[in-house]
Amino acid sequence: MNEIDAVILGIIQGLTEFLPVSSSGHLEIARTLLETDQLPSDNLLMTSVLHFATALSTIIVFRKDITGLFFGMLSKEDKNSKLYVIKILIAIIPAGIVGFLLSDKIEFLFSGNMKLVGVMLIITGVLLFLTKISKAKNFKISNKHAFIIGLSQALAVIPGISRSGATICTSIFLGNNKREAAKFSFLIVIPVILGAILKDVLSGDMFNNDIEFGIIMIGFISSFITGILACKLMIKVVANNNLIYFSFYCFILGLLSILII
Repeated sequence: MNEIDAVILGIIQGLTEFLPVSSSGHLEIARTLLETDQLPSDNLLMTSVLHFATALSTIIVFRKDITGLFFGMLSKEDKNSKLYVIKILIAIIPAGIVGFLLSDKIEFLFSGNMKLVGVMLIITGVLLFLTKISKAKNFKISNKHAFIIGLSQALAVIPGISRSGATICTSIFLGNNKREAAKFSFLIVIPVILGAILKDVLSGDMFNNDIEFGIIMIGFISSFITGILACKLMIKVVANNNLIYFSFYCFILGLLSILII
């Protein structure tokens, strides 16, 4: 892996982690087209670095919200912050279970199978398309909603299913406020990413590689900057109800994956 590879992979991770087009699906397609194993899914250290970069970009974008929740948890009077953190914890339970017990088995079924990845991309596109005709109700996210959103996040372990797309669409279908749907979707991914990194650290496998430190840093910076831009863009896209445009992209890429790749 060279510097250019690191930049490209960083951009892919930074964009597709937040944009509703499936980062895992894009990496599967890239691996097939490039016929290479030098991708994040095959280098645990680079995987962890790129994912940490996107988690950090989320923290930067939502730093005021996160700070407010932190100090709210320490305050005896701030019940709203405590209730919101509980909702986040409820939402990450399904993804945590799948991530630690089933993710490797599920992804193995899709490894190199572009037809299945294509079908999943089309399903993501359908979800995005339906948000355009979904009626706005501006409900607040309840504990029940948080768990359902968490289930949709757990399904995103399947390559081609967008994590942000699945969680935001599910939240919108439940009638939640669009801006709140985007914020909640991005906040619940932070503990999931950090948990996945911890799992890789404890396994010890992530350190069995020969990637140079400079290349790792290039990938980190690339993913971090791109992640911030993509996260801010998605907040505006969701608020303006423009997810449908990404649905067309998913439809096209999904069909190409099935018919050509």
